[in-house]
Amino acid sequence: MTTLVARPHRVRHAGQRYQWLVTAHYRLMVMMLVFLGVGLLIGLRLSYLAVFGDEPRSRVAGTLVPLRGDIVDRNGVPLARTIDAWSIGVHPDRLLGKPEDLAPQLAALLPEHDAGWYLAVLRSGKSFTYLRRRALPELVAKINALGEPAMAFAREPERLYPQTTLAAHVLGYTDFDGHGVTGMERVLDDRLTDPAQRGTPVALSIDSRVQAAMESELFAAMTSQQAVGATGLVLDVATGEVIAMASMPVYNPNKVGQSPPEARRNNVTQSVYELGSTFKPITMAAAIDDGVVTSMAKRYDATAPVAIGRFRIKDDHPAGRWLNVPETLIQSSNIVTARIADEMGQARMEAVFRNLGFDKPPVIELREKGRTLWPRDWGRATTLTTAYGHGIAVTPLHLATAYAALVNGGTLRPATLYRVAPGKAAVGRRVFTESTSARMRQLLRLVVMQGTGKRAEAPGYRVGGKTGTAEKPQAGGYSKSVNVSTFAAVFPMDKPRYVVIAMLDAPKGSAESSGLTTAGYTAAPVVSRVIARTGPMLGVIPDANKEIDLSDLLPLIWKPKGHE
Repeated sequence: MTTLVARPHRVRHAGQRYQWLVTAHYRLMVMMLVFLGVGLLIGLRLSYLAVFGDEPRSRVAGTLVPLRGDIVDRNGVPLARTIDAWSIGVHPDRLLGKPEDLAPQLAALLPEHDAGWYLAVLRSGKSFTYLRRRALPELVAKINALGEPAMAFAREPERLYPQTTLAAHVLGYTDFDGHGVTGMERVLDDRLTDPAQRGTPVALSIDSRVQAAMESELFAAMTSQQAVGATGLVLDVATGEVIAMASMPVYNPNKVGQSPPEARRNNVTQSVYELGSTFKPITMAAAIDDGVVTSMAKRYDATAPVAIGRFRIKDDHPAGRWLNVPETLIQSSNIVTARIADEMGQARMEAVFRNLGFDKPPVIELREKGRTLWPRDWGRATTLTTAYGHGIAVTPLHLATAYAALVNGGTLRPATLYRVAPGKAAVGRRVFTESTSARMRQLLRLVVMQGTGKRAEAPGYRVGGKTGTAEKPQAGGYSKSVNVSTFAAVFPMDKPRYVVIAMLDAPKGSAESSGLTTAGYTAAPVVSRVIARTGPMLGVIPDANKEIDLSDLLPLIWKPKGHE
């Protein structure tokens, strides 16, 4: 007998089964549409950011877009760039812990303020307060470890100067909003923040290697001479490019707030000085061009001071004889230079300095420029004293551009901090004749070979130049014990390429300078060392077999008996 087993009950209603299938398909379609929609929105957002990415910076980690382009030196070495950094803040209105406990902990980690300051912030009830910008990740980790949920951390752009103090006065710095405050950061602000250009670095004329050499030599001299300040400059005579520009004391643009205001002053372009006898070659060149000096053999009386009212123009080391033109510069005679200026007269002497731009701020891209101290009265006394650099104050940059014109064939070109492409130098304007410029190359070389600039010599580089030691102005007149010592150099003199300026403000002397503070003993050695270090970097190879032709001038130089 067969036993029948009952089968489980099954739903066999076709209509009900079909309804279930429709519902399942509907739900699946809805989910697919949702996923497609989300994907489409994400794609559109990414596309928008790629095309229209110039929006305010994000405070959320991972969405930061660099907002400022890089600055590099002439060889591509990075001088300023933008990186991601951290900011540390607090939401006092969300504080969970006790302010009395948290304040001393913050003071220990963020010592720029004391515990009382942090306690006041934590009790303020504000929605948000920054505690530190540009913080290191290690510090963020330590504060995060305090366990206070009200602490806030965000990544934001930081302007980094990887060479720290190098060329600080050229570069300047930015504020917390990422805008340039001083230096080329200020000049280039629009260019560096332009979305269409910020991906391409801006190349400056500065050579970081030459800049480093200039800064180290200046700092060493300023320290050993106990000077209050120093400036240095290397300028291309053919293009006006500033290869190095240094001002001491210096500051770190990564830590601007930790430097005193005087350290942020660019003494090369902002400060003006009476630069003393460095003006004598300028006066001599003008006198040659104007026909006042018609022969290198022409002699002038240096046996007695030049009287101006109750004052007397004297020489520091009187020659006690008549001097010709080469001897005047070799001996650095104030007396003869004044006599030549007297022959030129007020109108022509004033015109010389105006033509060189000494009556205006220096010409360069930087906004930080000082106004020259231009004489109010161009009487006879002014005419004579300005001829040897007294009674008129200009910046070291003024002097550098004038010396470039003295030796480059007579063309005055504006100084520039941009790298100049070959053949693209500014045209400039003529201020001296080519023949006078050729003569000045000879005379400046003689000053280093036989005159006050001997310590500026760098073997094989045919250095030419002029010392300048000027008493520093003070209340009621000039100090007899404090001076500004300057050496203006050019090398190589047979085919000039670079002007090198070194200046020490109020040197006190050292064993190296035999206790003397004059430029020949303080500033000239700086120039010598800078040229010796940087010549090969600049493509000038020392050659002891080369020399500028001095055959027509050497016979004019007087030699004491026994030294012929």
